[in-house]
Amino acid sequence: MPLPRRDLQHHTYGDYLTWPEDVRYELIDGEAFCMAPAPTRSHQRLAGEIFRQLADALEGGPCEVNMAPFDVRLPDGDEADEAIATVVQPDLLVVCDAAKLDERGCRGAPDWILEVLSPGSAGHDQIRKLALYGRHGVREYWLAHPVDRVVTVYRLEDGAFACPSVHEMQGSLRCKACPEVEIDWDRVVRGLPG
Repeated sequence: MPLPRRDLQHHTYGDYLTWPEDVRYELIDGEAFCMAPAPTRSHQRLAGEIFRQLADALEGGPCEVNMAPFDVRLPDGDEADEAIATVVQPDLLVVCDAAKLDERGCRGAPDWILEVLSPGSAGHDQIRKLALYGRHGVREYWLAHPVDRVVTVYRLEDGAFACPSVHEMQGSLRCKACPEVEIDWDRVVRGLPG
């Protein structure tokens, strides 16, 4: 089931900043999509453990990890922030260029993004965001499936995402965009309920 749209109007980050904070939205090419309700416990446990591993691996280096809600503004060019038509909130992201970070979040493509798939947003993450992240130059995009316990990895090659690789959540998996990061899936899975 697709995420519901806020309305049929074209919006910008300037509009987004005026909306009430009690409902979260993502803007993709000016379309405002309502974010799914609060994530499941499995979603939060998986994201939390990966965040912990990322923070430990990146400590003291140039890269920074952040967790949703955290605005990532993806401009099409050099437009002012308020004119940007795409703002997303990935579950986890790593940015290695400090010039992209400010108090509002990130302006420009993160180096690495991970989305934890939920029934309400899986299509959005696997179709709409996949195309968006590839177009904007995200170097690596991981989709974690907590129920199936697999992770799908897309890596940017020659300006587009190559055919994905699919891995079971066992052993470890190194991130090519951030070579110091190696996710220990056994630790992640041990923390999942059920």
